[in-house]
Amino acid sequence: MSDLEFTGQLAIVTGGANGIGYAVAERLCRAGARVAIWDSDTACGEKAAGDLQGIGKAVFVPTDVTDPDSVSEALAQTERDIGPVDIAVNSAGIAGMNATVDEYPIDEWKRVLDINLNGTFYVNRAVVPGMRERNYGRICNIASIAGKEGNPNAAAYSASKGGVIALTKSVGKELAGFDVAVNCVTPAAARTRIFDQMTEEHIGYMLSKIPRNRFVEVEEIASMVAWIVSRENSFTTAAVFDISGGRATY
Repeated sequence: MSDLEFTGQLAIVTGGANGIGYAVAERLCRAGARVAIWDSDTACGEKAAGDLQGIGKAVFVPTDVTDPDSVSEALAQTERDIGPVDIAVNSAGIAGMNATVDEYPIDEWKRVLDINLNGTFYVNRAVVPGMRERNYGRICNIASIAGKEGNPNAAAYSASKGGVIALTKSVGKELAGFDVAVNCVTPAAARTRIFDQMTEEHIGYMLSKIPRNRFVEVEEIASMVAWIVSRENSFTTAAVFDISGGRATY
């Protein structure tokens, strides 16, 4: 555990009810941040916030990231109840089904892109004005190594995460004149509930591509994200941080 300090800062974590999002929320909470978990799963979100209350200050704000009005309402509620947002971590996402592109259902394609890419865009769009006005902010978007390399039988997921990478680079450059850093991480697969959406064949394929021969732990991702959204990261923006166990080739 590093000595990164977040006391007095407010962090929102989308998809924070479980998986990578919860690990990030816990890490920031332990370091003194007030954390707002934005998630569409009310039962899991309330439980997660309750668990974090034993560590620090945490609240649950029901949010559908695919609905820009819901995102705006979540931001208004968060800032009204807790204060202005200093940190935004966009972790809400789904894997979608595994199928070849010619057999991929159009509705499923739209659903994956809507949550993974549009949802990330809506949250960035919502929090940026306040960060720019206050001349401070840190945004970390959770992408994936699949967004760089493309996984077969996962075109929607790969395309959505590639879009998150490009979105991050664009927004980071737009805000480079302010003390607002916008970066993303591209993890290899982590064994979370998202595996429930994948075939065993696809899970085996992903493991075979990782030179470390294991899946990344969510706590390892949270450690990297914590530095990315810290005050110490005062120069790097519009960047992509790999945490792929050696899989990344560029």
